[in-house]
Amino acid sequence: MFENNEQFHRETGIDPEAIAVTLLRAARAADNETLPRFRTKITVDNKYSSGFDPVTKADTEAERAIRAIVETDFPGHAIIGEEHGNKVTDSLFAWVIDPVDGTRSFITGVPLWGTLIGVTYAGKAVAGIMSQPFTGEVFLGLPGRAEWRRGEERQALATSGCADIAAARLFTTAETLFRTPAQKAAWESLARQALLIRHGADCYAYCMLAAGHADLVMEPGLHPFDIAALVPIIEQAGGAIAAWNGGPADNGGDIIAAATPELLDKALERIASSQRG
Repeated sequence: MFENNEQFHRETGIDPEAIAVTLLRAARAADNETLPRFRTKITVDNKYSSGFDPVTKADTEAERAIRAIVETDFPGHAIIGEEHGNKVTDSLFAWVIDPVDGTRSFITGVPLWGTLIGVTYAGKAVAGIMSQPFTGEVFLGLPGRAEWRRGEERQALATSGCADIAAARLFTTAETLFRTPAQKAAWESLARQALLIRHGADCYAYCMLAAGHADLVMEPGLHPFDIAALVPIIEQAGGAIAAWNGGPADNGGDIIAAATPELLDKALERIASSQRG
């Protein structure tokens, strides 16, 4: 949507560097709530009356901290949050928050969870951050650039360039999430061809794709807050991401991310073929 900072500033009236400052401040505030609670005997509640969708005080307090900063810096912007609901405004901007993406990883001591904060403009994800405070890593996507940070270290993100499914490293959180026959068929259409398969990485898998260490990530049934922050990171690193039907990924759904547009096209064709029987 926006190729660089200048175009973003011209069309929205907001300096994207101001967005970046708020993303980083909000992520640090969330880190202060999540990291001290990681690998502790934290109370885990269940959002569902049937099934299991865990939530902890790390989730709720991290989102509260993020929202406080966003509402201070951009009080007129909308907010979409997993734990504390939505703030509706007339703004074309919305901040989309998943305070702990991968709560199952969080409560089992696995450092593959992360805080996701995305920024959308007119429904399109235009900026985003993933913060993993246990490893000290930040993945940032802004108009015209994507970068990895750890402390004072900085490195531009770039995907692997893979364009062949047979050479692709395919990630998903869990194969059990592919529940319907159509979802299972779609998954198998890629899993049968991929070079290798890895599980359980949650948002970290998408960031590994942006960093060149994974080539495909496939997941069903995502919410907007699961993916909005990751879309700009992937796209600005040279990757491509879409819904399985080829539509935009910004609002969630069944999602496929790829290291290159060419690989995405091939994956989408395999998925489409699997649905034709």
